[in-house]
Amino acid sequence: MKLTKYEKARIIGARALQLSMGAPPLIRISEDMLDPIIIAIKELEKGVIPISVRRRMPEKKLLGEEE
Repeated sequence: MKLTKYEKARIIGARALQLSMGAPPLIRISEDMLDPIIIAIKELEKGVIPISVRRRMPEKKLLGEEE
């Protein structure tokens, strides 16, 4: 499933918050990589973040059906 830019921003923000609060990174990071946002972006690119997206789809109404 392709993520929208809003979903990507939400996932990166949530993961960066987790990292800044002490969660261990899910990828191997180098010594100079200290920014939690950069780490979260790299994790999202590798597909290792265990966060799922639930999308609400509009319900289809049949013709003649009352609300």
